[in-house]
Amino acid sequence: MTAAAPTRPAAERRGSDFSELSRRIGQAGLLQRRHGWYAVRLALTVGAYLAGWAVLLVGGDSWWQLLTAAGLAIATTHMGFLGHDAGHRQMFRTRRVSEVTGLMLGNLAIGLSYGWWMDKHTRHHANPNQVDDDPDVGVGTLSWTPEQTADKRGPALWLVRRQAYLFFPLLLLEGLALRVASIQAVISGPVRYRAAEASLLVVHTAAYLGLVFATLSPLRALAFIAIHQAIWGFYMGCAFAPNHKGMPMFGADANLDFLRKQVLTSRNIRGGWFVDNLLGGLNYQIEHHLFPSMPRPHLRHAQPIVRDYCRELGLPYAETGLVDSYAEALRHLHAVGRPQS
Repeated sequence: MTAAAPTRPAAERRGSDFSELSRRIGQAGLLQRRHGWYAVRLALTVGAYLAGWAVLLVGGDSWWQLLTAAGLAIATTHMGFLGHDAGHRQMFRTRRVSEVTGLMLGNLAIGLSYGWWMDKHTRHHANPNQVDDDPDVGVGTLSWTPEQTADKRGPALWLVRRQAYLFFPLLLLEGLALRVASIQAVISGPVRYRAAEASLLVVHTAAYLGLVFATLSPLRALAFIAIHQAIWGFYMGCAFAPNHKGMPMFGADANLDFLRKQVLTSRNIRGGWFVDNLLGGLNYQIEHHLFPSMPRPHLRHAQPIVRDYCRELGLPYAETGLVDSYAEALRHLHAVGRPQS
């Protein structure tokens, strides 16, 4: 991790810090939509996703189809990245078109509730790494604070004590967890278009199971589903984990303005073109949190502007390699999960 060295005091102008950064970003034209870029990315990603299903149908009943399941899981994850961009209105300015795109990519193609994800993700963006307000670090299977660990008992405590070692294996179940949460949300959660979301999830599930079991024998079909869901969940978890895990966490009483709230809790991942595509642009997490509607291809151009501005303010700017980011996250999980002396 690297942090910018202080060059001048920031306290005197905290109230105007973000507006000045926003002005610089706007002057650079980095908030303008990139319809052509997204049209190409949508065509390539949806094409790869549909090609995976075509290979399943053409290839027939074979154990080699487990490789198809793995490839389809990668395409599914990238469909999720596009759904994320649509939810932030990076593709389209209007809410209606963004919502329709999100429903098609999320509910219909992936089987993930777009409305549930939007509610959860919006709350995360508003209060990243704030224990009482960010659902991504709320009470759950893992502990993110010593206080959460202290409340665990029995098997839950046993797991938390070993959570750093179990983190990546548990990600293999993330796809299943996302589907269960989606169903629960559509039944009784904060979903705006309940009937539409439920209908799309039913169509997805029927088509998914129908295609798999119509093509493969029962045992191979179950193996195909297990591989597809496990790799998809693992890939999604690995894409989102480096962004905030192991970064500073704050309580409700923290007095942080918007700029500092977003920068201090976020981590960027170095790696160039490969990591940009591997993580769907989420490696520019600081810039994304500061400007959620900024189109994905503009994030890398915004980075030097944001990084230099943080240096002007003396504000730490976290940036590390992919492997180091996971190491930092695992160290945090180990620290909060171990017995307290």
